[in-house]
Amino acid sequence: MRVTGPFTVESLSPHRVLSTADDDWDGSVSEQEAQQEQDFATMILENLRKAGVQNTYRGERIVFDRLDPFPGKMIVARGEFTDASGESRRVAVTIGPEHGTVGKDQIREAAKEAMKGAGTDVLLVCGFAFDGVVSEEVKQYGALTVLPTRMNPDLTMDELLKKTGAGNLFMVFGEPDLEIKETGDSLVVELHGVDVYDPTTGDVRSGSTDDIACWFIDTNYNEESFFLRHAYFTGADEPYDKLKKVLRAEIDEAAWSSLSSTVSYPFKRPETGKIAVKVINHYGDEVLKVYEV
Repeated sequence: MRVTGPFTVESLSPHRVLSTADDDWDGSVSEQEAQQEQDFATMILENLRKAGVQNTYRGERIVFDRLDPFPGKMIVARGEFTDASGESRRVAVTIGPEHGTVGKDQIREAAKEAMKGAGTDVLLVCGFAFDGVVSEEVKQYGALTVLPTRMNPDLTMDELLKKTGAGNLFMVFGEPDLEIKETGDSLVVELHGVDVYDPTTGDVRSGSTDDIACWFIDTNYNEESFFLRHAYFTGADEPYDKLKKVLRAEIDEAAWSSLSSTVSYPFKRPETGKIAVKVINHYGDEVLKVYEV
């Protein structure tokens, strides 16, 4: 039974594509074309300054005291904000590509630049999508806190942005809190929740599975593409119960209940030596983490 209307499938290339400012291909870059290249970063900074950075909890939000453009190679803005203890913290911002994913190379170069001179307390890495290895890369810089900050796709759509307003535009989403167990020759993943980062204090705490809408496993991750091989749906109050009723069909209760699980089915040890787990919350924010097994 069809349960959706017509839809399209879209994806982001794993390779960064640098677009040319010469839109009309006449061999020269006009002032207007050059301005268009700057518009994306300018628009992101204007909304970042207004919306701040938040997690999934109300009140835990970075509100900038100032945020000014900065002519760096990777750093596009520097500013300050006051944390929950009343101390002023210095922040730097790098923005990922408009059409592409943020990789570890960008984070590495931005972190090096951020630590030069007077130094920086927090580096915000803003992007629409992130490579799976980013979660490990952000832990490499000691006292510098690196925050992967997911930008709402509405930022690229003027009409949707007007409806979205200033909320939910820049989100910090933590790492999956899970355990990988061995059962004979097979592996089982048990999801406990998602670690939640409070940007106002720097504290990390564990959240429950009620905050998770669904989670997926690629049981043989090849470091290039995420293939969804296991899918599970969680959350409080049986959020998918309405869908079951809409289907108006005879439901195999055992099969249906197996979809709502925080423990995966057993699977063989991957030939690549790696698995990838993707977790999505009720706001549509997602995090992908790679595990060696």
